[in-house]
Amino acid sequence: MTENLTRHPGHGVTTTIHLTDPDGRPRVEVVSGVDSGDHLSDLLDAVLSVASDLELPTVLERFVRVSVELTGATYGAINVLDSRGESTTFVQAGVPAQLAAMMGHPPHARGVLSRIPDTGVLRLADLTQHPAFEGWPREHPPMGSFLGAAVRVRDQVYGYLYLAEKSGGFTDQDETTVIALAATAGVAVANAQLYSEGARREHWLRAGQEITTMLLSGADEEEALAHIAATAREVADADAAALALPGVGDELLIELADGHNAQSLIGAVLPRDGSSWAVLTEGSGMLVESISASRQVKIPAMRAFGSAIFAPLQTSGRGVGVLILLRRVGAPVFAPHDLATAESFAAQAALAFVLAEARHAQDVAALLDERERIARDLHDLAIQQLFATGMQLETVRRRSARGVDPAELTSIVEEALDNVDASVRQIRQIVYALRDPDAATGIIERLRREASLARTGLGFAPSLIVEMDGETVADSDYIIADLVDERIGPDKSDDVVAVVREGLANAARHAHASSVSVKVCVTGTGPTGTVRVEVRDDGLGLPAVRDRRSGTGNLATRARQHGGTFSLGAAPEGPGTLLSWEVPLG
Repeated sequence: MTENLTRHPGHGVTTTIHLTDPDGRPRVEVVSGVDSGDHLSDLLDAVLSVASDLELPTVLERFVRVSVELTGATYGAINVLDSRGESTTFVQAGVPAQLAAMMGHPPHARGVLSRIPDTGVLRLADLTQHPAFEGWPREHPPMGSFLGAAVRVRDQVYGYLYLAEKSGGFTDQDETTVIALAATAGVAVANAQLYSEGARREHWLRAGQEITTMLLSGADEEEALAHIAATAREVADADAAALALPGVGDELLIELADGHNAQSLIGAVLPRDGSSWAVLTEGSGMLVESISASRQVKIPAMRAFGSAIFAPLQTSGRGVGVLILLRRVGAPVFAPHDLATAESFAAQAALAFVLAEARHAQDVAALLDERERIARDLHDLAIQQLFATGMQLETVRRRSARGVDPAELTSIVEEALDNVDASVRQIRQIVYALRDPDAATGIIERLRREASLARTGLGFAPSLIVEMDGETVADSDYIIADLVDERIGPDKSDDVVAVVREGLANAARHAHASSVSVKVCVTGTGPTGTVRVEVRDDGLGLPAVRDRRSGTGNLATRARQHGGTFSLGAAPEGPGTLLSWEVPLG
C-alpha cells in the first residue's frame, strides 16, 4: 500500500491512497477534499495502524476504534455477515460490555442496515426517520445520526461498518475518511486471512505428520483414530469431529467422535443416499453450509450442527472412511480453503493407515518365515539329536541285557546325557526365538532399524552412536557388536530398544526439532556395569501441560524393574529435551 499526497497551500489537501490486494491486483481509493494537515496526518496514521497487523481480531478492533476516533462518533461497530445475512463476527466500540451482553445477539442485515450500499456510504441525520427503520432491540441505547459503509475483500462484501451518534451529524469529510479506512481494512483483512490460512495449513501438515508417526511407530489403531478426530477438530476450529468407517454388513457408521454431542453421534448408521457415502464413493470432499437447514438429514444428532465438511480418508483409490467436521448452528461457515486442507489431512491419514497395514502384514510374513525356520531347526537339530540319544540308550539297554561290562555302558550313558543337555539348550534357544522374532538380531542392528523408521515421522534421519567402555562401536566391527549383545543380555536389549523407540516417537510427536541424537553407552560388566540411553533434541522443550504420559510412564517402569533410573527434562545446554534412561547390567 502506498499514499501519494498532494498539498495545496491555503486551499487544503487532496489525498490519493493506492492499495494493492494480496493477489497483486491494484485497488485505488481516492480521498479528496479540503482538510487540515492534522486530520490528514491522523488519517495516514490510522491507515498504517489498521494495515500493520496480521491478526484478524486485532485488525477489526483497530479499524472500529480509529473510525470512531477520526469521525467523532459515539458508537462504532463492524458486522461480518454470512451468505444469509446472519452476523458471524461483531466488533463494537462505545457500548459497555455489560449492556451489549444484555442486548443479546448482534444485529443482522435487516431494516436500515440492509440499505447500506456495496460501494459508497449511507449517511443519515437521524436513522429513526428512515422508512426502513424497524425499532430498537430491548436495552439498545438511542442513536440518531448514522454513517455506514461496506468493507470489501477481493471484490466481495466482507462486512459493514456502522458509526452512530455524532454531535452535529456526520460530514463530507467523515465520508471520505470512512471510505479510505474501509478500503484499508479490506486489504488488511485479506492479508490477515492469508496469514491465518497459512498458519492453519502448517498446523494441518504437522498434525498429519503426528498421525503418520503414531501409526508407523506401532500405536494402537483405535488410539490413532481417536487422535485423528481430536486433532482435526482442534485444527479446523470445529465444534465436533467424527470418523465414519465401514462396518459389518457393508454399512458406514460413525465409530469415533470428539467434541460437542459426541456420544449421540457414535454408532449412527449413515444413509447410502447421504453426503458421507457420496464422498466415500466419489473420493472428493464436500462442504455443507448448514446441516440443520437441510431436509435430507436423517440422523437426529446431526441436526444440532450447521456448517460441515466431509473429507474422504482415501489413498490410491481405496476408501478407508470419511472424516466429518461440524460446527454448531450460528458458528461461522467453513470456507473452501478449510475443505482443501481437511482433504489433504484426511488423505495423509489414510496413507499412513495403509502403510501401517502394509508394515503389519510384512511383520506377520516375517514372523511366519521365522517360525518356519524354527520348525526346521527343531526337526534338523533338536529332534534329530534326541533321536540319536534314544538310539544310544537303546544300545545300552541291549548290551545290559547281554551282561556287558558296566564301565563300557557308563561311557555311552554319559555321552547320551551330554546330548540331552545340548538338546535342551537348543530347544531353549529356539523357544526364545519363537517368543521374540528379533532375538536373532543384534541390538545395534535393531537400534539402526528404529532410527531408520523414525525418519518418516521426524522428516530427517536421527543420529545414532553406540559406545562400549567409552569407545564408539564402528558399523563394521561385528566382534565388538557381539560383545555389546553379550553384556546387555536379551532381556535388557528389549528394554533398550523400547526406550529408543519411545524417545524418537516423542521427539517426532511433540518437539518440532531440527535434529535428534540417540546415544547408547555400555560401561563395565556384571552388576557394576551399566547401560545408558540418551535421546536429545533441539526442539521446543516440554509443554507446560502434559496431558498424556503413558509412553514415558512405561519407560519409568522398565527402569524400576531393573533397579535403574529414568528422567525426562530440559537439555542441560541449549534448547530442547533430554530423555535419560540407565540400568545396571547385572
